[in-house]
Amino acid sequence: MTPNELPKRKKHRLEREYYSLSGSVFLTICTHQREKILSDVVGAIHESPAVQLTRCGKIVNAVIGELQNKFPLTVDQYVIMPNHIHLIVTVKDCDEIRAIRESPLQKRSIISRVVGYLKMNATKQIHSFMSGAIFQRSFYDHVIRNEHEYAEISKYIAKNPQTWREDSLYG
Repeated sequence: MTPNELPKRKKHRLEREYYSLSGSVFLTICTHQREKILSDVVGAIHESPAVQLTRCGKIVNAVIGELQNKFPLTVDQYVIMPNHIHLIVTVKDCDEIRAIRESPLQKRSIISRVVGYLKMNATKQIHSFMSGAIFQRSFYDHVIRNEHEYAEISKYIAKNPQTWREDSLYG
């Protein structure tokens, strides 16, 4: 099969520039092979299950806490589940973002840089006591387009521990 005959991969991201604009983005970052290393969901289903962070999860939590100091964004909401993390981040409208977007040297969007920072720094610290891959390649993202969508995603994140056993990432 020649390169021209190979199937074309569908892009799963919008154009880079879209992610450099201000606004909110819903992110999901999964662990390598969906290993349950970040937290445990404790408590009965009829009660309110809670997330109890593992040693790895505490490191991820600390790195998430650094994001607002390192990037022009706010972390509006997040949950660290056993094998994935959900976050809503809101990118601020500032000159730094416009300069990055206009720079021919900057190839990665701010969202990609944020996720890369989170994965790299958490992995470095986790590797002090655990070896192997920590996160799967890439991440899932969704640009939040309006207040209704923001509210629905926010509710989904808040309820994620309660619906963990029905979650597609549970198995």
